[in-house]
Amino acid sequence: MRVHRLWVIVIFLTELLLCFRPSESQTPLTCHPRDLNALRDFITNLEPKPEDWLANDNCCNWTGITCNSSFTGRVTKLELGNKKLSGTLSESLGNLDQIKVLNLSRNFIKNSIPLSILTSPTLQTLDLSFNDLSGEIPQALNLPSLQSLDLSTNNFNGSLTRSIGNLSSLVRLDVSWNSFSGEIPDVFHELTRLKYLSAQTNRLSGGIPRSLASSRTLNLLNLRNNSLTGPLLLNCTAMVELNSLDLGTNRFNGRLPENLPVCKRLKNVNLARNGFRGEVPESFKDFQSLSYFSLSNSSLVNITSALRILQNCKNLTALVLTLNFNGEALPPDDASIVGFEKLKVLVVANCRLTGSVPRWLSSSRDLQLLDLSWNRLTGAIPSWIGDFNYLFYLDLSNNSFTGEIPKSLTQLQSLTSGSISLDEPSPDFPFFMKRNESARGLQYNQIVGFPPTIELGNNNLSGPIWEEFGDLKKLHVFDLQWNELSGPIPSSLSGMTSLELLDLSNNRLSGSIPGSLQNLTFLSKFSVAGNNLSGRIPSGGQFQTFPNSSFEFNNLCGERRFPCSGEASSAGTTYIKHSRRRSRGGEIGMAVGIAFGSVFLLTLLALIVLRARRRSGEVDPEIEEESMNRKELEETGSKIVVLFQSNNDNALSYDDLLDSTDSFDQSNIIGCGGFGMVYKAVLPDGRKVAIKRLSGDCGQIEREFKAEVETLSRAQHPNLVLLQGFCFYNTDRLLIYSYMENGSLDYWLHERNDGPALLDWRTRVRIAQGAAKGLYYLHQACEPHILHRDIKSSNILLDENFDSHLADFGLARLMNPYETHVSTDLVGTLGYIPPEYGQASVATYKGDVYSFGVVLLELLTDRRPVDMCKPKGGRDLISWVVRMKSEGRASEVFDPFIHGKENEKEMVRVLEIACLCLSGNPKQRPTTEQLVSWLDHV
Repeated sequence: MRVHRLWVIVIFLTELLLCFRPSESQTPLTCHPRDLNALRDFITNLEPKPEDWLANDNCCNWTGITCNSSFTGRVTKLELGNKKLSGTLSESLGNLDQIKVLNLSRNFIKNSIPLSILTSPTLQTLDLSFNDLSGEIPQALNLPSLQSLDLSTNNFNGSLTRSIGNLSSLVRLDVSWNSFSGEIPDVFHELTRLKYLSAQTNRLSGGIPRSLASSRTLNLLNLRNNSLTGPLLLNCTAMVELNSLDLGTNRFNGRLPENLPVCKRLKNVNLARNGFRGEVPESFKDFQSLSYFSLSNSSLVNITSALRILQNCKNLTALVLTLNFNGEALPPDDASIVGFEKLKVLVVANCRLTGSVPRWLSSSRDLQLLDLSWNRLTGAIPSWIGDFNYLFYLDLSNNSFTGEIPKSLTQLQSLTSGSISLDEPSPDFPFFMKRNESARGLQYNQIVGFPPTIELGNNNLSGPIWEEFGDLKKLHVFDLQWNELSGPIPSSLSGMTSLELLDLSNNRLSGSIPGSLQNLTFLSKFSVAGNNLSGRIPSGGQFQTFPNSSFEFNNLCGERRFPCSGEASSAGTTYIKHSRRRSRGGEIGMAVGIAFGSVFLLTLLALIVLRARRRSGEVDPEIEEESMNRKELEETGSKIVVLFQSNNDNALSYDDLLDSTDSFDQSNIIGCGGFGMVYKAVLPDGRKVAIKRLSGDCGQIEREFKAEVETLSRAQHPNLVLLQGFCFYNTDRLLIYSYMENGSLDYWLHERNDGPALLDWRTRVRIAQGAAKGLYYLHQACEPHILHRDIKSSNILLDENFDSHLADFGLARLMNPYETHVSTDLVGTLGYIPPEYGQASVATYKGDVYSFGVVLLELLTDRRPVDMCKPKGGRDLISWVVRMKSEGRASEVFDPFIHGKENEKEMVRVLEIACLCLSGNPKQRPTTEQLVSWLDHV
């Protein structure tokens, strides 16, 4: 009975409470007035403002705002990441005294962090990463509830404050990609819950403090790319949770710490690019947890001992030892090395190792990536390499291997079918370097980032290229250059449908180029130069984009390159193969010498034919007159240079041009392209000019050439490179241009290391504006109108004030004189060619606009249009930008050197203009007149 009464009372009280609960229809949800005022003050300093923040006072329903309940309306979360916000942070954020999460990452917020934010008692997550914040972190840092602090990718400087030790609840700390300097404070004994610490890419110095080197909770420690020094001292007995250690690119020295294996959970270790020396410690044979290990770019010795010890690491899956063990021998099969059962990645490159590929390597049945390049290995390439079911990246280039290419390589399962997944997780370490002779190169942070590759170039391999290579449908890079391969190029290679690079140059291949290779739609680099090939060069597909240098030193001919006729082609020069160890300068010198010799022989042959025709009475009077002129020129040894802006043409001769370029010495080369080399020259009167020495045969006599050049010389505009004169002498056709002190835009964006940092946003805008004006002049103001047909960053030159000037306009017509300025053969450079050119037969003005849009993307992103060494998904600039925009991450495409400045709106506007230029429908692209107007208003 008593229980029944109790239930009655409970039911009554419940109903009573329900009666007094305010309904949503009666009391709209609103946030606390204190929080409302704080948020209004906060958004005052930022643009663009979220629309619903201005529409009403119901801030609990605003974008990015979460309140705790309908009763109190206190703000607990403010999340406006990646909203393109620019401006500064307000002290009013400190009035959000119930806030737990503050995320303003990936915006363009500048200046310092208000102190009120850094003393919030309730804040648990603070993410201000990827902004333009600066200044020092205040000493008064006091966030007792904070669990995650991310300040990465900003411009903070000064030292890491000791007040970090006040963050007693901290689990995750990321201050990477800033400019912090000085020593790391020894305060980590206070951070008893810290699991993740990343401070990579700063200017930190000194050693690792004792409290950090003995953290019992730390799971990941990343101090890569700083200036830390001294011996590496870690208390691995205490660091029981450490799983990932990245100390690469610092100045640690001494010997490798023998106690690393005591860190029982340590799997991923990157110690590359330090000053470690000596041998791998014997204690490493007990490093059973080790999985990924990089020791590249050190001064280690005794590779036999290192491999003998490390083979005992039963869980080792990736081993990178590049640039160590200088000149030692790769241990043979009798060196007490059984092998690495679980190894998937082995990189022992650029060590100048001798010996051959050892049999014990065949025990690594799961091998996915093998790189033994830039050594001195000899013997045959073992056939058992083709038995690796998972191998997709093989680089044995720059060795001295002999014999045939193993036919088993045509059966690599991971390259013939898509059934085997290679996308296995790997740590985000810069383990892998694509080296060159100077040991510089591109890094890959994940295994999956490597393009499927077979690189066997620069060896002494002989025999045929197997037809079965066409079965490797997943292969992206196939490089066999500089070998002794012979026989025909198999037409079956067209089956390699994913191929992006095919280099067969400098071998002994014969026959013709198979027309089926036109079906390789992704092919961006191709070369068969320096073989014994003959016949017609395919003209379809990607072949119309490859430069003449891809086909030279053969007996090939083609419509636009080397005319197919009864007489020898300039591409058919007899080619003497020289040692692959010869210096680059030697190669160029020999090529130039052969070219001059061939010109002499051709000239002699022409004189003999001319004399024979004269005897038979069949000489055309015009040809005879031209021949006599040439003979007279040869006897005088000089030729007058025509200068369009001078009244004294006789003041300059061909000999003067020779003297001013040291006979076109390669040291004076300042540029090259599909139409020829460009040389810097200082004329006798002290003027600097650029001389373009046209390559190929334009099929014109001097009168035609002069008439065409004079037409181009009338194209004068402040944003065009002025054509000052020309000279036609024997086989030389020389164009004299104004000299541009600062070279090309391509050089500043992609070649010079500090170039992007020196091109601020306003300079880039001015470059775009000038190039647009130059293009508008060619398209609409110049008579006759001129299609450029090869707009690219290397054809935009910069004067001493960084004003832009279009170069190489009209040269396609000069080399194809029997076409009009409007309807001409298609030319261009890969990455800049509009998609409709794949089906069209003529170039268009809208094609130039498309190429200009690509240049705008280069200015915004500092990326090349096509970069095969980028990870998958980022190799093609246009598709990468489109994808990032579709994912709402457009702001992430901008070059970090201009990222976060007060011109965010301008950058977004230029990105919009670029995307309009890149429209798939040519009719939807703007005119050059619109481009000039739009860019002038940026």
